[in-house]
Parts: sequence; structure tokens; C-alpha cells
Amino acid sequence: MSILVNDLKEKWEALKAENPHVRIRNAAEQLGVSEAELLLTNVGEGVTVLKADFPGILTEAEQLGKVMALTRNDECVHERKGTYQNGDFSSPHAQLFVGEDIDLRIFLNHWRFAFAVVEGDKKSLQFFGKDGLALHKIYLTKNSNEEAFDAIVEKFKDEDQNQAFTFEAAAPKQAEKPDAEIDVEGFKKAWTELKDTHDFFMMTRKYGVSRTQALRLAPEGFAKKIDNAKVVNILEDASEKNTPIMVFVGNRGIIQIHTGNVKKTLWHQQWFNIMDPDFNLHLDVTKIAEAWIVKKPTEDGEVTAIEVFNKEGDFIVQFFGKRKPGIPELQEWKDLVAALEQ
Repeated sequence: MSILVNDLKEKWEALKAENPHVRIRNAAEQLGVSEAELLLTNVGEGVTVLKADFPGILTEAEQLGKVMALTRNDECVHERKGTYQNGDFSSPHAQLFVGEDIDLRIFLNHWRFAFAVVEGDKKSLQFFGKDGLALHKIYLTKNSNEEAFDAIVEKFKDEDQNQAFTFEAAAPKQAEKPDAEIDVEGFKKAWTELKDTHDFFMMTRKYGVSRTQALRLAPEGFAKKIDNAKVVNILEDASEKNTPIMVFVGNRGIIQIHTGNVKKTLWHQQWFNIMDPDFNLHLDVTKIAEAWIVKKPTEDGEVTAIEVFNKEGDFIVQFFGKRKPGIPELQEWKDLVAALEQ
């Protein structure tokens, strides 16, 4: 272990002694390093460096049985229990798991490092970007297959556990184009002619608009800014009225989706939480900068979303009514959203 790693290990141990409940992501922030750098201080002591064969590891994860998938950004944490099924790594652009419980859109071009982590009785597979930021984690539950976990670690363990790791900053975000440089009329027309919600992203790329800029420039009646507090209202209303919803949370490496009902909601300090047996959401409401009702035409009728952004204009979380291609949007969801507009 290098002197630098040793020094960081001591600092982390001191921080944990001072604050035993500190989470590794917060500890990394306080120490001015990435989460992956903190993990590296424990290689050989519960942390195993895995080869960066992400399709291989994720395909084998289907053998783990019921696990907890965790995806987060700085403002929101999405935890979903279930089984990884139907992994599809055939596309170079986005890879998929499509199951009733674990539903993921993966962008492996942003993935760089993988580790197996054992902390007491907690076992997990953890994946990071080139800057050491955690992108996705898979935690075993009491119903998981621990033998399959051990087999994954054995199969994908890197021969060099003491290799030197190089972290590099993620590319800076492109500056937003001035509105005057946008073909606003062409953009509005393209929006009204959408046939599929998945085409929205390509449309924003074509016209060179950022996501929040797109909402500002939207055709009349297709995007409405709402009070940030109404984000909580939609979840409380969905819980109270038993309306099934879809919850999308992601970062640059992955989007994780929950589809179904939400039952138990509660506050803890500035965090609004959903605490159901198989789905947990933790949303830091103080970090919400903008919230919008967004409507997109499709072949199945209009689809309505609540889209929530941070001060950088990045997605925090998106909410939809439960739906599948070929099926119109739930009227109950439309009614919930209409109540927010009043």
C-alpha cells in the first residue's frame, strides 16, 4: 500500500471514529476524494478489484437471485429489490435489464471500474465511472445466492489487486446555446409531431437545446413549471389514491426504473422518502431547482411526466403514470397531474 493510500485510509478511519454512521459517498466528499479512492484503501480487507468486464459480471448477476439494485445521483437515491433478468448487451449505445422488478437502461461507455465489497454481513458489487463516482451497486439480500456471489468474485477477480488506479475528471457539460441561435419554430413543430417519448432526447440533440431550455421553449400547453413542493404532493397523492407510477432516477452511467404502487411515505430532515418493502426512494428536496409538468404526444395518446432538475439543469428524478407501449396513459395519473396545475 502506497504512503498516499495509507494516509487516506487513516483519515477515513478517523472520520468513521468521529462519525460512525457516515456514508462512504459523504465521507469521500468531506475528504476531497472519490468514493472509489476510499474503497481502494481496503483492497484485500473486504474489497476485491474486479476486471472491467461489465457485460460478463452483470450477466452473471442474474444468478444472484433477489438482490437490491441501487442507483443514485447527488440529490436522489433509488433502491429496488428484485432479480436481474433479460440482460441485453447487444446495442453499443444502451444496454438493458427488463424485468418486473429490476428495470435498467445502462450506458457502459461511462463505466470504468468494478469492485466486490464485503462489509460485515453486507456483500455487494459496485461499479464506478472514470472519475471514481459510484454509478450502480448490487447488494445481496437475505434471499440472495451467496455462492453465486463468491463465484462471480472468483471468476472476475483481477490478477493485479495492487495496481495503480488513475482517475480523471468527467468531461465538463456543454454550455447552453443562446435561445436566439435555436430554430424555435422548427423545434416546437417537431415536438407536436412526436410519435414516441423515446424520440424526445434525439429531438433535443437535433435542435441543440438543453433539457430545461427545451421546456422553456416548448410549444404552448406542453410544458408548465410548477412549485417545487408539488413534487412531494404527487407522491403523497399517488400513495393515497393507490395510483401505480413509474419512477426514473439516474446518472450518466445508468437509469433505474420502478414501476408500481408506492405506499409508505415519510420525511426525515430534508429528505422525502418512500419506504416500501421492495422499493425505497430518498429525495433531498432542498436540492430541487426546477420542477415541470411535461406532455409529449405519442401514437398511444399524450404522455405526461413530472420532471425534476437540480441547479445545473441535470435530471434528479422523473415520474410517469404506469404505462406500456400500445396502452394509453392511466386516467388516474392524468387526474393527479391536473390537480397540480390548479
